[in-house]
Amino acid sequence: MIAHLNGAVSSVGLDGAVIEVGGVGLRVQCTPDTLATLKPGESARVATSLVVREDSLTLFGFATDDERNVFELLQAASGVGPRLALAMIAVHSPDALRRAVAAEDVKALTMVPGIGNKVAQRIILELKDRLGAPGDAGPGLAVPQARGAAPSWRDQVMTGLVNLGWSARDAEAAVAAVEADSGGQAPDVATALRAALRKLSKS
Repeated sequence: MIAHLNGAVSSVGLDGAVIEVGGVGLRVQCTPDTLATLKPGESARVATSLVVREDSLTLFGFATDDERNVFELLQAASGVGPRLALAMIAVHSPDALRRAVAAEDVKALTMVPGIGNKVAQRIILELKDRLGAPGDAGPGLAVPQARGAAPSWRDQVMTGLVNLGWSARDAEAAVAAVEADSGGQAPDVATALRAALRKLSKS
């Protein structure tokens, strides 16, 4: 298993990044929150999880060990694959997921596109004793904070929303609403994504 990557960020796209390790560029799929911490040309250390399928090998990257560990635990629940687990990490922090599962908060879990009431209840039932209590995270991996993440926060949030299952039209409207609320200041990508999801869940 590839537990982490430690190398120079070669490029950052809308749904992933390429990190060069020993002369080899490895592509990792990440949440908008993690992508916002990566900047081309800078060194980064990213926790990873390798998902093996018959026809593919996909590497997922995370800002901390805890995010990676929760991502892997989520897939132990029936009906939760890597894409849905990544969407859950994109919408909720690991501790927010622990709180939602511990409190049997179905509403919080169904904020994630692709999770309905039945799947949320199944996640609670199967993971309640496995995720641990909030604050149970192990030591995290420090990832350098980007001074100017590229592409823009609008592009990252738009792509994040589309990847989570929303239409491009709905995503664009939500991003515009978040931008209007920000007063002209560029918000943090993770904060903007969660604000956009709140607006979409109300519409």
